[in-house]
Amino acid sequence: MDNPARTIILPGMKQDCDILIVGGGLNGPSMALALADCGFRVTIVDALAATLREDAAFDGRSYALALTSQRLLQAIGVWDAVTDTAQPMLEIKVTDGRAGEGPAPFWMHFDHAEIEEGPMGFMVEDRHLRRALMDKMRAEPNITQINTATVVAQDITPQGVQVTLDTGTVLNARLLIGADGRRSGTAERAGIKRTGWDYGQTALVCAIEHEQPHNGIAHQFFMPPGPLAILPLKGNRCSIVWSERTDMAAEINALDDAGYLEILKPRFGDFLGDIKLSGKRWTYPLNLTIANSFASDRLALIGDAAHGVHPIAGQGLNAGLKDVAALAEVLVLAARRGEDIGSELVLERYQEWRRFDTTALAIATDAFNKLFSNDNPILRLGRDIGMGVVNAVPGLRRGFIREAAGLTGDVPRLMTGRSL
Repeated sequence: MDNPARTIILPGMKQDCDILIVGGGLNGPSMALALADCGFRVTIVDALAATLREDAAFDGRSYALALTSQRLLQAIGVWDAVTDTAQPMLEIKVTDGRAGEGPAPFWMHFDHAEIEEGPMGFMVEDRHLRRALMDKMRAEPNITQINTATVVAQDITPQGVQVTLDTGTVLNARLLIGADGRRSGTAERAGIKRTGWDYGQTALVCAIEHEQPHNGIAHQFFMPPGPLAILPLKGNRCSIVWSERTDMAAEINALDDAGYLEILKPRFGDFLGDIKLSGKRWTYPLNLTIANSFASDRLALIGDAAHGVHPIAGQGLNAGLKDVAALAEVLVLAARRGEDIGSELVLERYQEWRRFDTTALAIATDAFNKLFSNDNPILRLGRDIGMGVVNAVPGLRRGFIREAAGLTGDVPRLMTGRSL
């Protein structure tokens, strides 16, 4: 950060911390670091052990970080720890096709050279990002970590929120932040309902090694059962996010590695030479789930606890980090004005900031998935022509590039790389 540490003094009765965060994935620790740097006392409760979060073994999972997400990680002091292992995404190629037939004649090609800011984003392995977040939190005196514990109750009090852990420990804070995933217990205990539906698809996630260099190019192949994303990692490796019908995905995942590769190869093609698996294989069901409210009295939701969308655009983690940046900015400005950071009036500003953006993202990813995850010849012709038009018009192409980089809309200060 480019500013000295500050301390925010919050009036009223003594609390165990100013802000309690439930969820130790990626958004929770990022939120804790953004707030702690501005002087808030933060406690983060994680159901998993720290040793699991810090496992250095490659497990096949990686993330596509938009340029603005990279800037946020730089602003909270995490990026320098992962920069050497991060792969810049220099180009994105989007094509339509079927397994074994190769791409359709129309496509979209986005090149980072068309914008001034640099790469559109970076691919970062899960193991490196998690360890960097954990190391940074451990070095931050304003953060207290509680691992291998879950929340069993939460209650609003006149001065704050009281949380009970399964260990019997009771914690008091001024604000509770739920970063505990699509089945958020924080949201459920607060009575916040969700809207959404299942896609009948499952994501098959893995990493592969290949013979030819990828040159920093990400590929998105739209197949009838669902999209196949091929995302460049450091070295001759790529991350695979492969959407299939749920029944088919179960059959594929039950195969041994050789059988798995035999199904993947016709979809992947041979443009990078021979391929083989690297690390573990994962699956997760694909659905849309949006919390009907992102905030209530003394409570805010971020990341998948607020909104879980289809990975078709690779924006899940980026949307969560944008929540982090927006909520941190709202809370810091409110505290400096002497406002109660847990009041509905303050938290409504966060909700207003993020609600439209995430709703638009959910609608877009849902529409794209329905449009492209089928083999209707009329729809295929229409979408292929549409991609050809976008690719032929520089203004449209540049707009898509800026959107992919996270540079459009009301960008929070941390996502510009500036401190609060």
